[in-house]
Amino acid sequence: MKTLTNGLRRYAAYVVAVAAVAAVYGVARLPAVSSAERASMAARFAFERRALPELNHSSRLARAVHPSMKRISAWISSVGAAVALADLDGNGLPDDVCHVDTRSDQVIVSPAPGTPARFAPFELSAGTLPYDAATMAPMGCLAGDFNEDGLEDALVYYWGRTPILFMRRASRPSAAPAGLARDSYVARELMPAQERWYTNCATQADLDGDGHVDLIIGNYFPDGARVLDANADGREQMAESLSRSFNGGRDRLLLWSAAAAGAEPAAQFDEAKGALSEEVAKGWTLGAGAADLDGDLLPEIYFANDFGPDRLLHNLSTPGHLRFEPLEGEQGWRTPHSKVLGRDSFKGMGVDFGDVNGDGLLDIYVSNIADEYALEESHFVWVNTGRAELMKKGVAPFVERSEALGLARSGWGWDARFADFDNDGVPEAIQATGFARGNVDRWPELQEVAMSNDQLQGDLRIWPRLQPGDDLSGHGHDPFFVRASDGRYYDLAADLNLDQQQVTRGIAVADVDGDGRLDFALANQWMDSYVYLNRGRQAGSFLGLNLLLPAGGERADLKTAERPGNPGADLRGYPAVGAHATLYLPDGRRMAAQVDGGSGHSGKRSPGLHFGLGKLAADTPLRVDLDWRDARGRPRHETLRLNAGWHTVLLGS
Repeated sequence: MKTLTNGLRRYAAYVVAVAAVAAVYGVARLPAVSSAERASMAARFAFERRALPELNHSSRLARAVHPSMKRISAWISSVGAAVALADLDGNGLPDDVCHVDTRSDQVIVSPAPGTPARFAPFELSAGTLPYDAATMAPMGCLAGDFNEDGLEDALVYYWGRTPILFMRRASRPSAAPAGLARDSYVARELMPAQERWYTNCATQADLDGDGHVDLIIGNYFPDGARVLDANADGREQMAESLSRSFNGGRDRLLLWSAAAAGAEPAAQFDEAKGALSEEVAKGWTLGAGAADLDGDLLPEIYFANDFGPDRLLHNLSTPGHLRFEPLEGEQGWRTPHSKVLGRDSFKGMGVDFGDVNGDGLLDIYVSNIADEYALEESHFVWVNTGRAELMKKGVAPFVERSEALGLARSGWGWDARFADFDNDGVPEAIQATGFARGNVDRWPELQEVAMSNDQLQGDLRIWPRLQPGDDLSGHGHDPFFVRASDGRYYDLAADLNLDQQQVTRGIAVADVDGDGRLDFALANQWMDSYVYLNRGRQAGSFLGLNLLLPAGGERADLKTAERPGNPGADLRGYPAVGAHATLYLPDGRRMAAQVDGGSGHSGKRSPGLHFGLGKLAADTPLRVDLDWRDARGRPRHETLRLNAGWHTVLLGS
């Protein structure tokens, strides 16, 4: 009997070994698409690349940092490039750019290249507010109408200080009548007291359901640190672990509050202290997103965290009172621990929401580090199971499907976006990748740090040298994934001449010229940034929605305008962040989307909703269900019949 048992054990070990070899072989021989189908897929896309403007030329490749961080100055200097596409000048098109050029640390507002030169590029500067360029640096620009007056403002967030609100003036006597200029904005503090925050992401959503948009601020280094102070004393600290760190900067939730009337436009937000637990609030956050995932018009929050588990928070708030409960996925016997939502140990960078499988439910796309021969974790595609009732039990109704979809690996990821660039009804997936570009590969040293004891991780003296000239995943390209007939995504960047070596941080998506084809912009670190104008000739028909709430607290009935340009004063409003649209197709399929408030890392898509309709005739009337909260926080619902094309809809109050 003992001999038989030993034999069974050896056989079992043999089976396991064979299975392991087969698994490795299967990974090594990833599926491929035929050359004919690949060519057919690539023929559907074409893009024209144009550089974003720079105001002050600089060739620097790193910032001055705290003396204790000098040997890893390129690591500390690896973020900051950012881009947003929005309608800043009020012409009805998201054809304006707000981007951060890290070479000069300037926040630049300009018309999108390839669109009419409506105004000269200019810088959003702090003006008379406290700002020290030697110890502070901008990290991103979030467009939004923060005082609900119908004019788009901008929130700029930084390392080394709290964010600044740039409020759009209603009248600009010294500015060009038809455009924007530096004096179109007045700088206002977001927070009443100056603190040293290290903010890497910000987004907006109506968190408490009162009908007003609130702010989510994701911070990275601990509050009060002196990361960019080259003359400071002492020693700064890195994360306490590469997989379970909870010593980062505190994430903040800020509730909208009516600002006092004054001569200049203003907005007020008050911090909801204690709304996040200590463990959730002090992750090393690089990306944040918000979307309603259970149909109650209260947005859930996703924090993409470096050095530790991401967080999905179920929203149970009431007006004026925030309450969130963490959700975790369920682990099956075939599911690795780090493929369970809320339990991963990866390096979360960016997050986006979209319907990847065409079932009318929002899925979640997350970038991590997944670089071959370096650190090959996995990106995430959390596919929605539709079992929203599980959220009441603390269970995240999502399963991880990145490997099956072909989206598990690409490089050192940052922003990630789902968007339908050829209007066939199936979203493409694009990613920002790369870390530090140089000539000396530092991955061996970083691997040593990754395998060291957590008790040593926070000590900067054990970290590998990473200065200008050193390289970590710095010579890759940003993938452009297209879905093939086998259901998997394949990177067609090389086929589309999109495979230039870039170190990218942010991705913004919008139809900048109103032609029904989505364009995108890439924010690159220490190099030129670009907008990519969609010139594809095989694009199908589309339905686009600009959903607005009436400005200034005015009462209004639902109205629509069927054109992409300025809808006129009768439809003056501001983006209805969080509004949900469900589109029903004649073949029984449905598509869903929500007005996004800036989810991601450092790229911000425009709030317009875009549905690709494929070969559907443009004059086919389509049912569209709209759900939103009005300015009083009341849930509202309307059903429209719309044809293809762009529609501006002023939602009823």
